[in-house]
Amino acid sequence: MIALDFEKPIVELEKKIRELRSFTEEKHIDLSGEVKRLEEKLERLRRDIYGRLTPWQRVQISRHPHRPYTLDYIQLILKDFLEIHGDRSFRDDRAIVSGFARLDGQKIIVMGHQKGRDTKENLVRTFGCAHPEGYRKALRVMELAQKFDLPILIFIDTPGAYPGIGAEERGQAQAVAWNLKMMSGIRTPIVAVVIGEGGSGGALGIGVADRVCVLENAYYSVISPEGCAAILWKSSTKAPEAAEALKLTAQDLLKFGVIDEIVKEPLGGAHRDPEEAAKNVKACVKKYFIELMKLSEDQLVDRRYQKFRAMGQILEEAHESR
Repeated sequence: MIALDFEKPIVELEKKIRELRSFTEEKHIDLSGEVKRLEEKLERLRRDIYGRLTPWQRVQISRHPHRPYTLDYIQLILKDFLEIHGDRSFRDDRAIVSGFARLDGQKIIVMGHQKGRDTKENLVRTFGCAHPEGYRKALRVMELAQKFDLPILIFIDTPGAYPGIGAEERGQAQAVAWNLKMMSGIRTPIVAVVIGEGGSGGALGIGVADRVCVLENAYYSVISPEGCAAILWKSSTKAPEAAEALKLTAQDLLKFGVIDEIVKEPLGGAHRDPEEAAKNVKACVKKYFIELMKLSEDQLVDRRYQKFRAMGQILEEAHESR
């Protein structure tokens, strides 16, 4: 297991426990009391460290290379996934996967950003950064969902839309903007879950949903902490300060009314127990699908519009005239 800097005390204690157990088995010496004492200490240490995570530490967890990705959640909570490829205009974008699936027998459309597990796959998936054709594919599949009256489940996990010249030449900004416009009028329930990174327009390009949920250690922000730091302080080393200022954690987002629910993760992050994380995601999604499928199409569209219109507050300060 890859350890982050702040997790090193935990890793060292876990290593000590493994060594003690190995020594016990080899030498046939009963050290169960010492092992139990260290395990209790480990549990206290975990709760202490993970109970007071900073925004920057949560960003680091959201990027953990062993964290479950879209295809992992599809495998864990859905059945009969049939992938749909291509935007019928340019090519298939592997940074976004989409298709038909079943959620406990309910036919749905599912899509989401997909990162790679190694360098080779990340180059194919462009590190989860979608091109214009990816957003056009996503919209094409959403329109299929509307045609066949299927609810839509979306997994968001991207540092941002792909920033290359080719993507800009093919209309990256227009593709994202068009998705925002069209998704606001899709006449079927949409539930989005931020499972890792929720970066900028790249995330929002498939994020206009009736319900938006964020995993406990995921983030959702207008810009990455490093990008913000580079603009404000001219140095990416200020990323921890930027993460604090951006209010990008699930806890901040819920407080400001940007999201609807925080999905609990196993202690230490979703990568510690992907099955438990998937179980929590599934329960959240099913709850909202049941709620939303009771609404008429007009109610869905109107409430989605009102939901996004209500975000943000304008503060006016009165000044005495001189």
